[in-house]
Amino acid sequence: MTVTERVVVAMSGGVDSSVAAALLLRDGFDVLGVTLRLWDASAHLPADSCGGDAAVDSARAVAAKLGIDHEVVDGSAGFTDQVLRPAWEDYSGGLTPNPCLVCNRVVKFASLCRRADELGVRWIATGHHARLDRGSSNDAPVRLRRGHDRNKDQSYFLALLSPEQLARVRFPVGGLTKAEVRARARALDLPSAERAESQDACFTGGKGGFAEALRVHFDASEQPGAFVDPEGKRLGEHRGIHHFTIGQRKGLNIALGRRAYVSAIHADAHEVVVTDDPESLFATGLVAQNLRWAGSPPVESFDCHAQIRYRSPAVPVRVDVNADATVRVVFTEPQRAVTPGQAVVFYEGDHVLGGGWITSTMP
Repeated sequence: MTVTERVVVAMSGGVDSSVAAALLLRDGFDVLGVTLRLWDASAHLPADSCGGDAAVDSARAVAAKLGIDHEVVDGSAGFTDQVLRPAWEDYSGGLTPNPCLVCNRVVKFASLCRRADELGVRWIATGHHARLDRGSSNDAPVRLRRGHDRNKDQSYFLALLSPEQLARVRFPVGGLTKAEVRARARALDLPSAERAESQDACFTGGKGGFAEALRVHFDASEQPGAFVDPEGKRLGEHRGIHHFTIGQRKGLNIALGRRAYVSAIHADAHEVVVTDDPESLFATGLVAQNLRWAGSPPVESFDCHAQIRYRSPAVPVRVDVNADATVRVVFTEPQRAVTPGQAVVFYEGDHVLGGGWITSTMP
């Protein structure tokens, strides 16, 4: 750079975002650290919740160590209305949402871009483990790639970002392994060097998990219902369909004398279907909607790899584009516990082609 450029860096208080800020500072940027506070003060959540007090304190300490400015930006209104409420509506409708993908696009990256615009700054940055391919010309689209450390790759969570957001963002740690990030933090004696791995958890602690915390947060009543077998025979009672997801085995609290798995959720009847046949959990394909593509939307069928959850490997698929802009995805080999409400992300090698939301499966 011939002229010092400013960059707005999202600082979660974790080691990745701390090293991202340090690397940008090393490269000559004028760095402003920003921590998004996603909760209003009335939420009374644990300090280690995403965007909670512990994150703010840690990010502030790192900024002081680096000698950079730091500020807290309130993103609580958008977080509640655009992320949490739709997530609860999905859970109560029998789906298993993935709110992190929504939050990244409509709250976190949107808030960073908005703050950068207020300051007249072009660049934003985060500590995500992902990489970008920028074309040789300003008009060339920016392509999202997997991070160098495949065990920490977070491109799945970034797959629905807009082209405008990708064009402005930098991922300074995307070319490093997690061990290398830790080593750099230790070398710089950053306060976050030994901080435990961030889980980006909206709620931490508490009983019942994320879905139950959402129910309490929105003061929704419990909707008990029945466990049934695949033929509809009543097997027992449950406290609400939001406690369950496809493929779940633990926490069913139902005694059948054999292993049981959730195979379907019937929201209208408040029924959770359980099976003792694990083979019935496999699907040959899925249908997805609300697709976002890295370039122009495809108009014909194509082959690629698809990832149906963060920790699942990408598998070969055939993608058929429907007239209504949905897609039909056929697996080369059946996949277990394909879950409506989750995201499916399409890859060509390391590059993200696009992604969308799973609406149904093909047994």
